[in-house]
Amino acid sequence: MKRFLTIACMMLFAVAASAQETKTFTTVKELPITSVKNQFRSGTCWNYGTLGYLESEILRKTGKTYDLCEMFVVNKDYMDNATHYVRMHGFSQISEGGSCDDVVEVIRRYGICPEEAMPAPGSLTGDSLANFRVFFPELEREVSSIVWSEGKPELNRFTTEEQAPLRNKTPKPGWQENVQAVIDKYVGACPDSFVYEGKTYTPKTFAESLGLDLNEYVSLTSFTHHPFNEWFVIESPYKWRLKPSYNIPIEKLMNVLDKALDAGYTVAWGGDVSGDFYRKECVAYLPDGVVPTQELRQEQWDNWTFTYDHVMLIYGKAVDEQGKPYYLVKNTWGKSGPYQGIWYMSRDYIALNTTYIFLNRKALPKRFIHR
Repeated sequence: MKRFLTIACMMLFAVAASAQETKTFTTVKELPITSVKNQFRSGTCWNYGTLGYLESEILRKTGKTYDLCEMFVVNKDYMDNATHYVRMHGFSQISEGGSCDDVVEVIRRYGICPEEAMPAPGSLTGDSLANFRVFFPELEREVSSIVWSEGKPELNRFTTEEQAPLRNKTPKPGWQENVQAVIDKYVGACPDSFVYEGKTYTPKTFAESLGLDLNEYVSLTSFTHHPFNEWFVIESPYKWRLKPSYNIPIEKLMNVLDKALDAGYTVAWGGDVSGDFYRKECVAYLPDGVVPTQELRQEQWDNWTFTYDHVMLIYGKAVDEQGKPYYLVKNTWGKSGPYQGIWYMSRDYIALNTTYIFLNRKALPKRFIHR
């Protein structure tokens, strides 16, 4: 999500490479996935990561391989985000970021199309891949102008007498068409229909053909500022849809993750990739002596040491030379690094830095969630 992360990670890899020896791994479990994609200069890991997860779900269920269109989701989700911003009278965030719930909700409402049914990412801006450096600032200005007559106030989360004259009395007329025009200009218009493998589909009928049941997916989290075994909305700027996650102790969450992989289910992961840990050539693990307790998770979440800034796909298990457990993780930054876009992330690292996991509820133990 954070656009600077790719550059920052490359710098960290280079520094670490001179100081640490390369780890070697033995694969314990590896589930089928689709090809590695590249979000490039866009804050859309949530989109690329979740579509990669759903592609793996289709592969598991049907044996078919699809390349689903990220820019279709961007188009619909950013319009939904703008609508939410207006309905909140400007007291919300216009953001490139999102969560797994955004992708599922877009497909539920609007459907989806294959990659080939829309312009290739970046092609409308003269780039080879998605590049939002011009697009998103223009979209943010357009959406802000719907609510604020003189631009978005610096502290627009609070209503004051000084700010009141800056807010329009009503939303700017025709704002939906104006916002949609900006989105279509940079990522392309969503097709009403298209031909795929000789058959004509609408986005809705194509989504129906994929074999997914969108009601099967659930988000699990682990924090102590809400009761365990209850649902709550994770307080993160990128969770603007306000979809709840089910709260359980961290060891229980990690056991769910392990058992899901053992049972053949991949898992989408939302968490932190910018905090205090070793990160060498796409390997992530905690410093010596750091134990990923429930208390430390909460402390680092509350003091912003641990944030929600990335979404990836966990699809397998491995061990290092000492037998310490790691996960195979598909990233969204293209085929970079020695593992061609794949990361090895230690179990302890995942336990400390997971904001939520997103998976098929059929992978959960029976009567696991109390409603």
